[in-house]
Amino acid sequence: MPHNTSTMMPPLEVNLEPFGVSRNGFLPKELPLQRLCDQYYESWEVIMDQLPSLLTAASFRIKVDDLRVLSPSRLSSTREWQRAYLILSFFTHSYIWEAGGPSQRLPSAISVPFLEVASKLGLPPTATYAGLNLWNFSSLSPDASLSEMENLKVLHTFTGSRDEEWFYLVSVAMESQGAEIIPVMLKAMDAAQSDKPEVVTAALQKFALCVKEIGVLLKRMNEECRPDFFYNQIRPFLAGSKNMLHAGLPNGVFYDEGEGEGEWRQYSGGSNAQSSMIQFLDIVLGVEHTLTGASKGSKPGFLHEMRNYMPGSHRQFLQHMESIANIRQYAETTAATEVSEAYNQAVEEMSRFRDIHIQIVTRYIITPSRQQVPPSTSGMNLAIASTNADTKGLHGTGGTELLPFLRQSRDETKQAALE
Repeated sequence: MPHNTSTMMPPLEVNLEPFGVSRNGFLPKELPLQRLCDQYYESWEVIMDQLPSLLTAASFRIKVDDLRVLSPSRLSSTREWQRAYLILSFFTHSYIWEAGGPSQRLPSAISVPFLEVASKLGLPPTATYAGLNLWNFSSLSPDASLSEMENLKVLHTFTGSRDEEWFYLVSVAMESQGAEIIPVMLKAMDAAQSDKPEVVTAALQKFALCVKEIGVLLKRMNEECRPDFFYNQIRPFLAGSKNMLHAGLPNGVFYDEGEGEGEWRQYSGGSNAQSSMIQFLDIVLGVEHTLTGASKGSKPGFLHEMRNYMPGSHRQFLQHMESIANIRQYAETTAATEVSEAYNQAVEEMSRFRDIHIQIVTRYIITPSRQQVPPSTSGMNLAIASTNADTKGLHGTGGTELLPFLRQSRDETKQAALE
């Protein structure tokens, strides 16, 4: 058993601001912009206003093919760059997955500005959790908590439906609920270094309670998002271009950069595995998912790969957390049994949360995949490709095998518990 080195360590000081972590956690400090005010970008905003109806009429591609290539050079504030990223994320997935079968080419009016905007934010040029959730909401009341879904609204959806809005709002509320635990666990790491078991115990108890509340929010998915609607109408638009041979994209998508330039690219789609909050919770508990979702003998595994789909500053924050995380080691080595008990309680709550996630995925993806896809759906997409796939081979929008990945994540969480 390693000896406790806490007395030799200086106090931890983590300034959250450079990492883009605010009092709202990984949600922005200020509400996301609802519109780019510069008239130069008005053609983008007009299409965003009409997006659901354009997709319903299968006329989105026609509209975009008339667009000229706009430069991101007139964007200034971070919120403007995030707004541009959101718009181009929705454009990308709308163009690829509009009814009638996927487009293997993304026109330069989307790909040229998107490559620049994505690079600026340290993100890939595809729809990610950040674009669909973190930067895609507003509050109905300035004083209301962002963890209360009734006080939130979503800025944009593919389908114009309450179901899709609710689907994103659940994630926003979960992120907000989890935000309060970040400073608490940073203090706990500091307390572990200076051997203050009562502080670490209290923090772990709060952690367990916070994760329980996040799980309660996740269960609320059932209230206003219908499983069949999610599966057939929403999920196809969230799919990426990686591991999508079965959905009609054998080579991914060609990002046309004009004048014969461009390249084939493959990206995972929007996935909750791209939530920095969930990965933060794992890191502070010392839960290891090294090979989750990876084939045997390959590293680093799906969850680690998903960090490339997080804003660059959030990715750096998680790397920094990994370098200082000490709670599990402290719980293992301290003589104070209340610490290890509180630690195991926190691990148990994380396992329960992952069980809730498996139940949601079963209800929203596994069960509908065994039912007939409505004949109104025309052309290949993820819903059609997934129907009749065996449960083990069923892929998520992120491109990984769903149930094996989720079960392994849960089992690895349970394995973190101390004897």
